[in-house]
Parts: sequence; structure tokens; C-alpha cells
Amino acid sequence: MTPPAHSFRDARPPGRPSLAWALLGAIAFVVGCVLGCGRADHSAAAATTTPPASSSQGQEGASSEYGASGTPIHLSVGYQPYYAEAWSGVVMNDLKLWKKYLPAGSTVEFNVGLQGAIVINAMLAGKEQIGYVGDMPGIVGATKRSVSDLRIVANIGFSNDQCNVFLTRKDAPAFESATEAVRWLDGKTVAVPKGSCTDRFAVAVYKKLGVTPKEYLNQSIELITSGFRAQKLDAAVVWEPTASRLVSEGLARRVATGNDFAETDAAFIDVRADLIRQRPDVVKGWLQAELDAELYLADAKNARNVVRMVKEQTTGFDEGVLWQALFGSYPASAGGSPTRLVLPFGFTPESLALIKRNVAFLFDVKSISVSELAPDAVVTEIADGVLKERGLTVPVGRIRAASETAAK
Repeated sequence: MTPPAHSFRDARPPGRPSLAWALLGAIAFVVGCVLGCGRADHSAAAATTTPPASSSQGQEGASSEYGASGTPIHLSVGYQPYYAEAWSGVVMNDLKLWKKYLPAGSTVEFNVGLQGAIVINAMLAGKEQIGYVGDMPGIVGATKRSVSDLRIVANIGFSNDQCNVFLTRKDAPAFESATEAVRWLDGKTVAVPKGSCTDRFAVAVYKKLGVTPKEYLNQSIELITSGFRAQKLDAAVVWEPTASRLVSEGLARRVATGNDFAETDAAFIDVRADLIRQRPDVVKGWLQAELDAELYLADAKNARNVVRMVKEQTTGFDEGVLWQALFGSYPASAGGSPTRLVLPFGFTPESLALIKRNVAFLFDVKSISVSELAPDAVVTEIADGVLKERGLTVPVGRIRAASETAAK
């Protein structure tokens, strides 16, 4: 039986959540993982169709009336300024790019999600219609049709080191390679937010190298930070910009990433199926604006302005750390590579393959009860149509690693 949906939407202004809200985020993530263990009511191969008008929507928590095509609409959007791979949402919020494409008079409320589970829970509860999330919560949300029907409509980020970052305690040995660093974790205490992209990455690497930590703890980003500060952790796997912040503060060392093990991570946009069905004009308009946001993000001359946007929409991060998280370079010895982020916008064979692997992982750890997504869980034709109209193909951009002097 599927547990009831819970909404943990941040009701504060979307700029500076307090410590209490950070703790709420930790609680919400745990609840989100529990929700991820609920049963879904379908199991078929992932494919690409728009929800038909007659499709069943399950126990939807929101009104199904979004107005007639072309009329103004109010949207609630969950986004993650604390997840660098999804920073196109930050650009959308700051530049209000949606105003160019949504019907005149439309309004949009952006709500901070400290972790992807918060955004998905709000969408399942009918509190938000569009969500910027990491790959794992995006997939979990698309399996909860007995609660509400969510679809994955865009691949907004694809990387090897935005979610896939191994950190060790600062006094760990000097390792000669990423493989040696991860093998050192055998018999050690490691923390990760379980059910997340970091969890899937860590488990995949453990299996490749035959590593078994003594303790593999399920901890939020806040608890991991506290654990490093109190010297209670040997290592953790986290995402950006937290990874760069922990390194900058001298609490941990970056020793390996997905670049070292050919492991990828991603970010998606999930949209409620009732919105897709009733207001395709709005969903298309949103993706047109999203494409503008990704093109802006990919332009190197906008990097400082993007950092300024993120700084204004987060708390606890300085601009140097935020710049390093997405635009800065790391040496190959710390899992660095020339490309920090690919911006596909649409779906590539690689991103669809990643979805398939992630579904298998989530099923294996009992976060979802299906081994394959429903055929219509991934809707590709909306993004494909926008790309065709603009004469573009995937990927629409790349963010290259820049030198330290470029940040100044």
C-alpha cells in the first residue's frame, strides 16, 4: 500500500532558509525515502508518450482545472539552488524567462527544495506542478501514480562529478589514485543520503572494486557536514555545491568522482501529467524558457552573473565556492575533467540508459516496486519539438572547467 503523500514545500522566501529549515530538509529527505518504498501500479519499459486525455491520474491532490489554452495560469515550481546540476532553475527564477512564453498575466512561485525528495513530495501532494530534481527523485516521482501522476519531460543536466563526488576526512592518507582512495574505504565509516544519486554512484563503485565499508550510514547533507566537523566520518559521497564547500572549509578532501569510474549523474524536470494533458501550451512555453536558461548557463561570459544569482537564492555559500562548484577546475588527481556539465535539454541515448540503470538500482534497494518505468513515464516529444522549432540538437551546451583566475 502506498503511504500518503507529504508536502514539505518551503514557505519562506526562496532565498535564505534558516537552520530550522535545513533540519526540516533532512527530515523531509528521510520521509521522501520512505515514500519511495511505496508501491506503484505499473511496470513496463520506459518510453515517450504524452498522457492522453483519458488517462487515469490516481489520487491527485490538486484541482485538475488549469484553465483554457492561452489563458493566464499560476504555477508553483519546486527547484534546487542547493544542487548545481539543476541551476537552470535558478536562472529561470532570477531572469523570469517564463514571462516571454507563458500567457500574459501568468504568475510563477518558486519554492526552494533543499533536496529532491522535498520537491517530489510537494508535486505528489498537488502543491507544485513543475519540479527541478536530480535523477533519482525524478524517477521515484514517476512511479507513484497511485498517489499522483508525474512525468519526466527534460534532461537539464548530465555530468560525471556534480553528484558523484567521494570525499574523505582531511587527515586521510595521500592516495596515488582514485581506485586506491575508494579501496581505503573498505572497513571504514562512510555516509551518504541513501536513495540519492550519490548512493547509486557509491554502490556501483563499491561493487566494481569489491569494497565493503564497516558502516554505510544514511545521512543528510547537514549531518554529513556535522560528521566531518566532529571527525566521526572517514568519508562521504555528496553533490555540488556542498562538495566544494566542504573542501573549501578544510573539512574534507576530494579524492574521486564519476570521471574516475565512468559513472554519470543527471538532473531532470518533472511535470504533473494533468498539466501536460490540460495545458500543453503552458508546458511547451515552460520548456521554451528552460531552453533559454540552459543557453544562458552554457555561455561562459554569464558565469559570474549565475554565481551572483545562486548566492542570492541560497544561504551558507560564498561566491568562490559556488563558482568552483560548477565553473571551476579540479585536477585529474581529484577526479577533475575539462567538462563540468553537459546541458542536453532533450533526451540522449546516454541519459535514457542512465534512467534504466537508476530504475534497476532503486528497485534493487526497494525504493520503488517496479523494475522498469511505465512506457509513458518519460515524455520526450515536447522537448524534441522545442528543439526542432529552434533549429537545435542535443546537447544545447557545455560548461567547461575554467582556471582559478577566471573567477576573479
